[in-house]
Amino acid sequence: MTSTHFHPHPSTAPHRASRAVLQARGLRHAYADRLVLHGIDCDIPAGQAIALMGPSGSGKTTLLHALAGILQADAGSVTYLADRPVEVNRLGTEARAALRRKDFGLVFQSGQLLGELTAVENAALPLLLAGVAPRQAEAQAAAVLGSLGLGGLEQRRPGELSGGQQQRVAIARALTPRPAVIFADEPTGALDRRTGHEVMTVLRDAHRQIGAALVLVTHDPEMSARCDQVLHLRDGRIVGAELGAGR
Repeated sequence: MTSTHFHPHPSTAPHRASRAVLQARGLRHAYADRLVLHGIDCDIPAGQAIALMGPSGSGKTTLLHALAGILQADAGSVTYLADRPVEVNRLGTEARAALRRKDFGLVFQSGQLLGELTAVENAALPLLLAGVAPRQAEAQAAAVLGSLGLGGLEQRRPGELSGGQQQRVAIARALTPRPAVIFADEPTGALDRRTGHEVMTVLRDAHRQIGAALVLVTHDPEMSARCDQVLHLRDGRIVGAELGAGR
């Protein structure tokens, strides 16, 4: 099969040039005998929000997982352009996990909060796993929760919070280490429209504030339109791009 080499047309490129923080080249991945990524090339610009859209089975979540190092693609490269470039797809499982704790933030549709932990304990988890002292980790997490409108709710457990509040805790957990890239897989998919837009506003404001890139998987055109650029996937290939409203 031929590789997919995607280069946005000048009319669909973002208005502001920005260096890439992640580069994928020739990404291929299969589940059993089904190829789900067909040699994908893409750049993730620093500080910008990129939406991945497409029908179920198009490969958008697999692409996000490959970019984040959650899975190791069968072929191709993912380069994290830190001070010293890191070839993510060549790292072992433990090294990729360490990279996610330190440099990448993750937000999922269900939040994936630990029910036995308080909001501040959930938000502090990446720092605790990285070896930061508990008092310092929770102080940093509490500050992030406060910035997301959750001041006073630090000691509540997930079951005591609304769906929108739970997603804010999940966003706080992603932000606490001040990552270079935030990966969000359908973060508003389980929320009603109003709450979804509120959570999207929080996510957009937060990633801009720390200068992180945002990679968002969504089925919702209203959410993708709020990103700087939208990449459309079909059958494991990027088939087009367009500018979003960027707000």
